[in-house]
Amino acid sequence: MIGNQAWRLVHTARQLDRSLTRRGEQRTVLIDSRTPMNYVMVAPIQAAMAADHRVRFYATASDRPDQTATIYRDALPGTTVISPARAKYHRFDAYLTADLLWATLPRGTRRIQLFHGVGGKFSHDYDTPKTSMRRWDRLFFVNRRRMQNFIAAGAIDATSDAPRLIGMPKADCLVDGSLDRRAVLGELGLSAARPTVLYAPTWSAKSSLNVMGAALVEALLKRQWNVIVKLHDRSLERDAFNSGGVDWASLMRNLLARGHGHFAEGMNVCPYLAAADVMLTDHSSAGFEYLLLDRPLVRLHVPELLEATNANPEYVSLLAEASESVEDVPAAVRAVERGLADPRQRSRSRAAVANELFHQPGTATARAVDELYRVLELTPASNPAGATCQSAVVA
Repeated sequence: MIGNQAWRLVHTARQLDRSLTRRGEQRTVLIDSRTPMNYVMVAPIQAAMAADHRVRFYATASDRPDQTATIYRDALPGTTVISPARAKYHRFDAYLTADLLWATLPRGTRRIQLFHGVGGKFSHDYDTPKTSMRRWDRLFFVNRRRMQNFIAAGAIDATSDAPRLIGMPKADCLVDGSLDRRAVLGELGLSAARPTVLYAPTWSAKSSLNVMGAALVEALLKRQWNVIVKLHDRSLERDAFNSGGVDWASLMRNLLARGHGHFAEGMNVCPYLAAADVMLTDHSSAGFEYLLLDRPLVRLHVPELLEATNANPEYVSLLAEASESVEDVPAAVRAVERGLADPRQRSRSRAAVANELFHQPGTATARAVDELYRVLELTPASNPAGATCQSAVVA
């Protein structure tokens, strides 16, 4: 661990570097992502600042440089994608990531953590973390519950200036009217006259995808429904830990071609959420996000998944409260039928859970942008662009 005197020397050197290299109001921001979903979490902030020519956005994949092209396939115009090796030689005014990443940046930066979900898996917000979060300059919390859990776990101090209650910028488009069900279905080549069912499981070799995914999709396709399958980024990785070694993309494409089906290729799940009349999931953050639309949610209860991902029992109970829980394919199909027949059932529970887990949805991007401007030591632009769902590419 670096000593106090050595740290002071490093801090002084970085301040001198910044004073010598910063040009007027020009600022640079580095986005670091492990998966496409990580980038989707940051994209609305970048889009809202796109018209501000004082700020230039770079992007890297410090943990998986070999996946850079895939991760930033749909990066916003103006994004400069660079390797981790090149990033080391740059000085960035801010560093944005939605995962527990820490790129090596010898010239220093101000680091902002956005997080990338609200599912409470892998002990990320309720057990004592493996490492302290005190090194982060800002922590953009999606809800007060997680912020309080971090404080209770000792990951951050209650008096710290780093925590900010922001909400989830990515989910703003679910409540601000920017997504239209009929328009999204039209882009996907599906009829808006048919009910649409979305299956979006989490990733894990123990997920519902591995337990019943193929049989479930086959059963759904037998009905007169549109069926959309949106897999987690990591379920597309053909290894034993993430997907069970199955080529799920090929398998699902083949199944969906037999009926009114669509395999979702877009990075962002939000357009597919907006298109769906009923959603099926096991324990994914996308399932919680769907509650913002106040539409029926069917929860596929897979105990092995909850154990394997060390899911927080609080979050398991919250999702169960706002959905209908089932354990097999026939029960799942019947639950979808009930949801379509009576979409207002559990509406009050859905609203309560959504209110608990998403701080002031629809305005999170604006708060995140304001905070980033403060970190960058810039006066906010007078005409920031609107938030984006990155919905132009949903096919």
